[in-house]
Parts: sequence; C-alpha cells; structure tokens
Amino acid sequence: MTFRTRFAPSPTGPLHLGHAYSAMLAHDMARAEGGKFLLRIEDIDQSRARPEWEALIKEDLAWLGLAWDGPVMRQSDRMAAYDAALDTLWAHGLLYPCTCTRRDIAEAMSAPQEGAAPALGPDGPVYPGTCRNLRPAPGSPRPKDQHLRLDMKAALAALSGTIIFEETGPSHLGRHAPDAGQFLTRIGDVVLARRDFSTSYHLSVVIDDAAQGITHVLRGEDLFEATPIHVLLQALLGLPTPVYHHHRLIRDDAGKRLAKRDDARAIRSYRAAGLSAEDIRALVDL
Repeated sequence: MTFRTRFAPSPTGPLHLGHAYSAMLAHDMARAEGGKFLLRIEDIDQSRARPEWEALIKEDLAWLGLAWDGPVMRQSDRMAAYDAALDTLWAHGLLYPCTCTRRDIAEAMSAPQEGAAPALGPDGPVYPGTCRNLRPAPGSPRPKDQHLRLDMKAALAALSGTIIFEETGPSHLGRHAPDAGQFLTRIGDVVLARRDFSTSYHLSVVIDDAAQGITHVLRGEDLFEATPIHVLLQALLGLPTPVYHHHRLIRDDAGKRLAKRDDARAIRSYRAAGLSAEDIRALVDL
C-alpha cells in the first residue's frame, strides 16, 4: 500500500510556522516512505476564503522546497460529494435539523444539573440535545437551510462493530477504541452541515481523505479529540480509516499556539526578512 498523506490549509490567511512544520513533516514522511504528498485547499468557508491567500500558500510551499503530487483538490468543487454523504446519513435517520443559535446553546448550558460544569467537546460545549426530538417525520426530504446534527445515540446503535483507530503521534501513540460514553458525554450531537456552508469540517475532511486515498493523516495534536468523530463517520459511510499522526504544535514565546493573525510569524514575513527554507526548518526543530 502506497503511503499517501496530505497538507490541507484553509486560504483565509498566510501560512505561519505551525503550518510550515505540518507541511514539511507530512512531505518528509511521504518522501521517506516513497509515497505521495497531496495538497488540498479547504475553502468551504467562501465568506473568508480568498484566491490571493491560496496563491500565497502555494508560493510559500514552493519556497519551502515542497512539491505536491497530482492536482490540487479544492473543497468548494466537491459539494455534490458532501450532499451525497448527507443524503445517506439522513436516509438512515441519523441526522436531525437544529435551529439553535450559539446563544441558545449557551443559555441551555448556563444552569448545568447539580452544579456540574458544562462538558466541553471538540466543537466547544457538548450540545444539550434541544432539537433532537423535533425531527421531521420519516421520509421527509433533507432540509437544506438548517444546521444538521448527527444523532450520536442513533449513530452508535447503527454500528456493526467497535470504533478503532491507530495513532502514531508521540503524545497519543497506540490503538484507540473510544467507547459510547466518550461519544455521548464528551462529543455529543455534532453539526455535520451548516446552513451557510451545506457541510462541515468533520464531514468534508472524512469524504475528502477517502477520495484522495489518504493512508496517513498528519495534523496538529489539537485535532486529536475530533478523531473519534471522523472514525465514526468513516464506519457509518463505509469508508476506510487511515492511520493518524497528531504532531506537536508550534507555539510562541508565551506558549500560545500560533494563529493566522500572528503575522509576525507568517512565512512571507520570514521570506521578506531574508531567511531561507533551511532557517525555517531550524526554527521548528525539523
């Protein structure tokens, strides 16, 4: 089996040191295995995606000495694939529409039972299930203008086996088998389609990894807690589960994770200052 991995940035700002580390690590591992390094542009948020940022991403990657294999995949071209996956989940009764706003959820979570703090999951506060019992009658068409949530309890009941994934990253090395308690209390009914995007990160990343034949997913350790969601969706949709490798995050001097707004550490800034690609590798200890 050919080793295939990818770098999947969003064109909503400049690449920074953290992005560079992730891209170089994925590229280096693919080349060491004689495999493929693919590029995917995650631009489902069209309100923030800009062609000039995409162009700069490609320019920065080339400056770093990274060459990707094959054509670039762009999520905005793949809405039909996401719609098909949502139709499958809807037909099996695993989705329900949700009209709750962020404020609605915050208010519902503001008085937790018995004084317990609200549970936090990969997407923030675990959804309290306000709209779970308001779903349309069986056979109703899938709504296109509302958030759609995964009914986690129904999804777990639909599984024919145990959820298992392999992790090769240093912080979580080993085989992981999330149990029902983790899915229900620490993840909850996650959004799989937003009324403004018609999809979500969780759904699109799973569909696209399968479409690109990704065998190894390399990404920051901040996404480790979302991995059970992705492995669950793979099982529900009959898709292969890749090996996961969650790497360390690159942080600033105060220990804070870098963000796109931290332009001082943008690759374009280092380029303008006269640094080389080798200097960037040294900055991230690669």
